[in-house]
Amino acid sequence: MTSPQQLTPAADPVQAYLDRGLRNYWYPVAPSWQVANAPIGLTRLGDQIVLWRDNDGHVHALEDRCPHRGARLSLGWNLGGSVACWYHGIEVDGSGTVQKVPAVSACPLEGQKCVKSYPVEERAGAIFLWFGDDANKEPAPLVLPEELVGDEYASFLCMSHWKCNYQYAIDNVMDPMHGAYLHATSHSMAEGDKQADMRVRKTDTGLMFEKVNQRDVNFDWVELGETGCLWMRLAIPYKKKFGPGGNFGIIGFATPVDEDNCQVYFWRTRKVSGWQRDAWRFLYRNRLEGLHWAVLEQDRYVLESLAPNARAHEFLYQHDVGMTRVRRLLKQRAQQHLAALEALPKSAEHAHA
Repeated sequence: MTSPQQLTPAADPVQAYLDRGLRNYWYPVAPSWQVANAPIGLTRLGDQIVLWRDNDGHVHALEDRCPHRGARLSLGWNLGGSVACWYHGIEVDGSGTVQKVPAVSACPLEGQKCVKSYPVEERAGAIFLWFGDDANKEPAPLVLPEELVGDEYASFLCMSHWKCNYQYAIDNVMDPMHGAYLHATSHSMAEGDKQADMRVRKTDTGLMFEKVNQRDVNFDWVELGETGCLWMRLAIPYKKKFGPGGNFGIIGFATPVDEDNCQVYFWRTRKVSGWQRDAWRFLYRNRLEGLHWAVLEQDRYVLESLAPNARAHEFLYQHDVGMTRVRRLLKQRAQQHLAALEALPKSAEHAHA
């Protein structure tokens, strides 16, 4: 039986590339608290990766493979600037260079860079990695929305694992109309019309998809931004009883794990400072967080329950214009990436990072 996460036949190389994960962007791969002293292993965009912190607290990221026999480096020891393989003690530093082979003197493996490394940025309580291809090894600047970097905002990071392809998670956020139905019993999305005209307009960093005659009532608009990373922004109106700070903002990322799984990262934000920041953070932890998790679980349940090969059997209408525009954008990026790789000399195309 075809799985509900399968998107299109794999014979299409552009869609097959998209299904694995669109590269040449920064993606959040883990919340900061998840990476402590011990190395951890994870899979993102189909890559198996090891993360660890050095003695100064900086995070390093490598392909999770010892160059000696292929054992998982994430099973080994954190030596600070390097990680040691559990199998034979091979030490590999944050650049992917073998520093020491303790079992052999003057081993020719020492000094060789033979493990792929990933550029790392730790921002807004999360660890971001650059997933460049052979044509884009140098990372673009990571520019995050102001809600994640501005001092006038407070935020909480929520991360969840969804058993669906990341493209479905993006589709879900780029669909404001579902809020009035799927989340109709929510404390924040019970108001407003259940019918609306929608429009798309360009922004400096991407596009905005919005209801024409309704604002600050429900989930009435969503913005896609492309600033070295792909993020989505939306706002939900909040009544005064839910604390200071006006509308409740969400900045979202969908990080591919593999063809059938993704992780969603949602920063819940409000524009508050001083005592109001403290009041809102207390209220969020003690009252609102559980309500927001309930809404997120509704999204997850629907996406994980989609009919097999759902996209191949869709009948879209006017409310889906924003979603189809984003799909078109991602497909264009995939085509550009594959064309750039095809233009590389064959020796460079297959070289190790």
